[in-house]
Amino acid sequence: MKHLDKILVIRFSSIGDIVLTSAVVRCLKEQLRDAEIHFLTKAQHEPILKGNPYIDKIWLYDHNFRELIPQLKSQGFNFIVDLHGNYRSAFVKSQLGTDSATFPKLNLQKWLTVHFKMSVLPDIHIVDRYFRAAAALGIKNDGRGLDYFIPPEDEVALASLPESLRQGFIAIVTGGKHNTKIFPPEKVAEVCKKLSRPVILLGGKEDQERGEQVVALAGLMVYNGCGLYNISQSASLIRQARSVMTNDTGLMHIAAAFKKPIVSVWGNTIPGFGMYPYLPDKFRTLSMISGVAGLSCRPCSKIGFSKCPKKHFNCMNLIETDPIVTFLLQETH
Repeated sequence: MKHLDKILVIRFSSIGDIVLTSAVVRCLKEQLRDAEIHFLTKAQHEPILKGNPYIDKIWLYDHNFRELIPQLKSQGFNFIVDLHGNYRSAFVKSQLGTDSATFPKLNLQKWLTVHFKMSVLPDIHIVDRYFRAAAALGIKNDGRGLDYFIPPEDEVALASLPESLRQGFIAIVTGGKHNTKIFPPEKVAEVCKKLSRPVILLGGKEDQERGEQVVALAGLMVYNGCGLYNISQSASLIRQARSVMTNDTGLMHIAAAFKKPIVSVWGNTIPGFGMYPYLPDKFRTLSMISGVAGLSCRPCSKIGFSKCPKKHFNCMNLIETDPIVTFLLQETH
C-alpha cells in the first residue's frame, strides 16, 4: 500500500451526499493508518462532519476561495479524493496540482433515462461509485455501510419529548428540497391514521406548515417536530425511532447509517439513480422502496421540480399506503 501523509476528500453539498461519503472516509482512515484525512465542504454543512472521528481536519468553503486555496496549498496534500465532481472541485484540484481521482457521475445515462426513459443506468449505488475515486489508493469497501456521529450535546432525551412519544415512536420525514420529491401531507396523514402509533414529524423550519397540515388531518398521536431540531438532533430522534418513513432526503441516509427499518418514498425521481438507502447486505431487508411503477412520465427529472409538470402528481398520489403501514408496524412489535 502506498504511503501517504495527507488525503483531501472533497464534497461540498448536500446533507445526504455528505453522509454518503462516510463509508469512503472511514475506509481511508482505517486502511491508510499513517495518513491524515481532511475534508472540504461548505461551511453550512460542518455540523454533519464535526463528530466524525475518521476526519482529522475539516476545511470550510464559504463561497470565497481567495483565502482558502493558499491554506490548502500549505498542507501539502498527497492525494485528492473528489467525491463531488463539479467545477468547484475541479478548480481546487487545478490549484493544488496534486494527484487526484473522481467518481463516475453517469450524467449522460441519467439524461437518457429522464428524457427518453432508456434503461441504461448500471445497477450500482453512488457509494460504490464513490469508492472508485479511492481505488488508486488501494482502498476497499469494508461492507459496513454508512456512519453518522451525533455530538453529545445534540442527543435528544426521550424525557424532553411529549409524554405520548416516550414509550416509542415512528419517525416520518416530511421535508425535501423539491416538492415533487415530497409525499403530500394528505398521504402522510393517511399513513399516520392507519398506523395508530405515536409519530414524530421531522423536517426543517420550511416544513413546519406542512407538518401542521398533517397534524390537522391525522390527529393527536402525531407530533410536529419540524423546525424544532437541528440536523444532529433530528439524527438522534431517527436513531431512537422504531422505524422511519422518509422522502428521498438527507435524513433517509442518516436512517440508513443507523440501520433503521426504512420506507423510502419516491416521486418524480427513481432509486435507479443510485441514491436509495445504502445498507450492508445483512440489513437489506430493513429497507422498503415505495413508488409507482409503470408511469410513462417517471422519472421526469434527476433532481425535482416545484410542482408536477403534468399537473396530476400521480407518482406520489397513486402510492398505496397499506404496504407502507404494514412494513412500519412489523418492526414495532
